[in-house]
Amino acid sequence: MPRPLARRALALVALSTLGLAACSGGDGLPESQGSNYIEGDGTVVQFPPAERREPVEFTGTTVDGDTVDLADHRGKVVVLNTWFAGCGPCRSEAPDLQAVWEEYSGRNVQFLGINTYDSADIAASFQRRFGLTYPSVLDKDSGAAMLALRTYSPQATPTTLVLDTEGRVAARASGIVDDSTLSGMLDDAGADPAPAEAPAEAPA
Repeated sequence: MPRPLARRALALVALSTLGLAACSGGDGLPESQGSNYIEGDGTVVQFPPAERREPVEFTGTTVDGDTVDLADHRGKVVVLNTWFAGCGPCRSEAPDLQAVWEEYSGRNVQFLGINTYDSADIAASFQRRFGLTYPSVLDKDSGAAMLALRTYSPQATPTTLVLDTEGRVAARASGIVDDSTLSGMLDDAGADPAPAEAPAEAPA
């Protein structure tokens, strides 16, 4: 290819890349999933207690700028969910994640998102749009969380991992996880049972 044509081709590629990066919805969230996006296949794997490996450990900074040390949640069942704002399946499962988080509040369970791609502003916009009230760490720069989870192949987005009260991975869902599946994963990992409902009073 002659040099001028090569330069022109490179310029077109660069412009296309910039166009994808700039593509966003009316709420400021990116619409493109990006060329490195890998979608999960929907499989769920559970690890019996005798087969669980060493506790997962990492620290990170949340979207709000707070420091999180995963070890501080030892003794709780922990949900780790990887996501980024331009991931369509992440948007689809966000309402279910929030619903289960609310359902299991007070049942010795902690949710922690792992944002693998976005700036704090974009991640915060996503959280506001979908009403997510649990924290997420920004992992794009440090990669500490994804490195700690590398044994469990979390490259697909979203991936959801449930840790038992000892910090060991008890289950993994690749791709979208619905509310009933996630609830079962939490129960199996040792979440506290739901409080019993008070019996209705008999009419006077």
